[in-house]
Amino acid sequence: MKNSNDFTYDDDKFKGLPEFVQEIHGVGMHYIPLIDAGISASEGNNTYPPYDEGVHQDIFIKDFYTNAPFIGKVWNRVSTVWPDFTHPNISQYWYIMMNNMHGQFEYDGVWIDMNEPSNFYNGHINGCIQNTFDNPPYQPNVVGNLLATKTLCMNAKHFGGLHYNVHNTYCMGEAVANYRAIIKIRRRRPFIVSRATWIGQGHYSAHWTGDVYSSWHDLRMSIPEILQFSLFQIPMVGADICGFDGNTTVELCNRWMQVGAFYPFSRNHNSDDTIEQDPVALGDLVIESSKKALMIKYRLLPYLYTLFFMAHSSGSPVLNPLFFLYWEDKNTLDIDRQFLWGKGLMIVPVLEQGKTEVKAYLPKGIWYNYYNNTGIISTGQWFVLEAPLDTIPLFIRDGIIIPAQAPSQTTAQSRKNKFELIITISHPSNENPSGSLFWDDGDSIDSINTHNYLYENFEVIDGNKLINTWPNYNPNIQEAVILGQIEVLGLARSVKNVTVDGQEIDTFTYNESTKYLLITNLHIDLSRKFQVMW
Repeated sequence: MKNSNDFTYDDDKFKGLPEFVQEIHGVGMHYIPLIDAGISASEGNNTYPPYDEGVHQDIFIKDFYTNAPFIGKVWNRVSTVWPDFTHPNISQYWYIMMNNMHGQFEYDGVWIDMNEPSNFYNGHINGCIQNTFDNPPYQPNVVGNLLATKTLCMNAKHFGGLHYNVHNTYCMGEAVANYRAIIKIRRRRPFIVSRATWIGQGHYSAHWTGDVYSSWHDLRMSIPEILQFSLFQIPMVGADICGFDGNTTVELCNRWMQVGAFYPFSRNHNSDDTIEQDPVALGDLVIESSKKALMIKYRLLPYLYTLFFMAHSSGSPVLNPLFFLYWEDKNTLDIDRQFLWGKGLMIVPVLEQGKTEVKAYLPKGIWYNYYNNTGIISTGQWFVLEAPLDTIPLFIRDGIIIPAQAPSQTTAQSRKNKFELIITISHPSNENPSGSLFWDDGDSIDSINTHNYLYENFEVIDGNKLINTWPNYNPNIQEAVILGQIEVLGLARSVKNVTVDGQEIDTFTYNESTKYLLITNLHIDLSRKFQVMW
C-alpha cells in the first residue's frame, strides 16, 4: 500500500506490480494483497476516493456525540476512520473500491487484517468519554481493563447499533463484503484470509491465528488453536509458520515448517524487524525438510480438497483432534500435540527443542508409516517414534483409501498429472477399506449446480477387489481424470497377478516382507466404473 492506505499500491517500491501479477497468472499462480479495516482520514480533499466516497455514501462508523466519522489511528500517516459493515450502502461502496483496485492490478483474493477492529488508541486519541457502555457495571477481564483497549469506543455508532453490540461481528461483515465484491469482480471462487473471525465466518473466509511469537511454546499452541477453529467450522486455518514476532532459529523453523505444511493454510510469515526466515535464508536442513513435508502435502492435495468439499457440504471437520474420532477412548481426550486430516492421516509433529524422537498415541488399530509402508499394531497405546531432523512422523489409518496426485511446481500443473490411490487394509478384515474423491476445476463458483465435478466413492471388497461408485451420476467434468497408480498396504496374502476390468496386467511389484503392493502405468478413466483385482 502507498502510505499504508487501502486500495492503493506504491508504484515506486512496487514498480511493475501489474505486470508481475500478469506474469504469475501466466504460470497458474495467484496474487493476494493485504487490506486493513481502517481508511485514512487525512488525505487531501478529492485525492483519496476511499475516504471521499465513504463520506459521500455516509458509510463510516460515527462518533456518538458529534455524529461525525469516528477518528482513531492505525498504520495511516495521521488518522483513521472505519467503514460500517452494517450500513445498507456498504456492499456497493466496497465493490467500487475493490473494483478500482482490481483495475490497477488483477488480484485474486484478499488478506484482511486489523479487523477486530484494531486501533492504536484506546478509542479516541484521548480515550473515551465516561459512558455506561465503555464502563459497564460488570466489566470482563479484558486487556488494559478497558473495553475500548486498542479498539473503538463502545458507544461508537453503526447503522445496526452501538459498537458495544456489534464489535465481535465486525470482522464477519468485512469478510462478507469482500466475498460478494470478489465474486462480482472475478466471477470466480473467492479466497479471503482474515485475522479476526466470528461464528459462521468459515463460509466466507479462512483464518490465521495472528501475531504469534517465534518460540517453541507458540509452536506447540498452534496445534490446539487450529483444532479449535476446525471444530468452529472455520476449516481453512493456520498459524504464521516459524513465528511472526521475534527471531526464529534454524531448529525451531525447521520443525515449524514440517507441521506447518499440514496446516490447511500454510504460510511462513514474519515481522519486518526480524531476521529472514524463509527456508533458503536458514540453510540446507530447513530447505530439504520443508520441501519434503510440502511435497507430501501437495501429493495428498486431492484428499485435502475432498475433505474441504465434505466440510463445505456437511460440516465435517477437515482437521480432527483424536477425541473427535475416538471418543470412547479416554486417553484421547486431552491430546493436543497431534492431529488427523479427516479420518485417514495422523500427523505427529516434534514440538520440543533438541528432540529427534516423539511420543505419540496411536488409537486401536493398525497405523501404517507413510514413509516405509510398515504397520504398527496398536491396542490403544503410546509409542516413542523416531523423528530425525528432516522428518515429521506420519501415519495412515487402516481401512482407508486416500486419493493422491504427483505434485508439480504449481497446483495448475499438478492437475495435469494422473491420480493415485493409497489403500490400507484392516486386520482382521472387519471393514472394507473406503474413501472418496471430489474434483472440479478448483475455481468456479457454480461447479455443483452445473454438474461440472466428479464425486465418487472407492471401496475394497473381500480384501482384493477395488471398485468405484458415483454419488453424482453423469458428471460433466471438463478435463480427463485418470488413475495412474495404486498402492496397497498391509495385504494378508501374496499377490501373483493383477487384473483391470478382467484384463491381466504385469505392471506391478509386491514386497513380501512389508506386504506392500504397487500397481503402476495404469490409465483408468475415473469418470466410468472400473474394477481392479489382485
